[in-house]
Amino acid sequence: MPHGWIILDKPRGLGSTQAVAAVKRNLREAGYAKVKAGHGGTLDPLAEGVLPIALGEATKLAGRMLDASKIYEFTLQFGEETDTLDTEGAVVRTSNRRPPMAAVAAILEHFTGDIEQVPPAYSALKVDGKRAYDLARAGEDVELKTRAVTIHSLQTLSTYEAGELPDSTFSLTAGRPDPYNPAAPLEMADAVTLVAHVSKGTYIRSLARDIAHALGTVGHVTYLRRIKAGPFDETQAISLDRLNEIGKGARLEDVILPLEAGLDDIPALILGPDTAEAVRQGRVLTGLPQSDGLYLATHDDVPVALMEISGGTAKVVRGFNFPDVAE
Repeated sequence: MPHGWIILDKPRGLGSTQAVAAVKRNLREAGYAKVKAGHGGTLDPLAEGVLPIALGEATKLAGRMLDASKIYEFTLQFGEETDTLDTEGAVVRTSNRRPPMAAVAAILEHFTGDIEQVPPAYSALKVDGKRAYDLARAGEDVELKTRAVTIHSLQTLSTYEAGELPDSTFSLTAGRPDPYNPAAPLEMADAVTLVAHVSKGTYIRSLARDIAHALGTVGHVTYLRRIKAGPFDETQAISLDRLNEIGKGARLEDVILPLEAGLDDIPALILGPDTAEAVRQGRVLTGLPQSDGLYLATHDDVPVALMEISGGTAKVVRGFNFPDVAE
């Protein structure tokens, strides 16, 4: 059984569960029977981009991937709000107002940091045991509770690509652009493409809706792409066509990433043969000099367990079932 990650550049129109099924089908056609697989964070069918798919022992890390922060690129079209807050839904509100680009740049700071948002009615959240989107599609009023999320950063696409603040003609007041500088040309925005680095549980469609409302208009998402999920970014992602080549005989080794790739921010704890065996048995290690925190324990470069060290004592958080290279 293969163990590791396939990072799929999920195309628009394909559901996350369908993407996992496509991976399993190709592996089965390549001769890998009964492979465990799971994705590391749902992408709506209308969204595209980075979808980490865990295989074998890496599925034990899928929960960590769900909790990881994500980066999205999305286009907010002003003037129409739909019931789904994207292009799939029916228009429910319209506005002739288009905000100045300078006002868009100015408002983004107010949506950065810890904020609260109401999830879309068309979401997979449950209300009284039923999916919100099922209730909404049935014509019922769906009231979802406000939730706290964190927006680590929010920028226009041009600013994100430049890696710095925009070279604007308007002045800066209190660290943010001043949209009322009369010397600046008044460029009105029909749409804007933004890049958001967000915590788990953030709904980009809700973020877009709220930005439009704060600008005195309405809007919806017309394009949504995830460009990073946890440690994985779009440079590591493969297309669906390349995935399908695996089922036709292409080398799996050329596209699969090791289990450790999902833990690139976690330091290693090198074990000897005796301590590795103790950890495999779930025993606690004591007298360690390392500082407190989470570690990937390995023996001869083989992952043994995720371990939490506190006060020199290490306990197993999640064990991995790899054969030892010495065996």
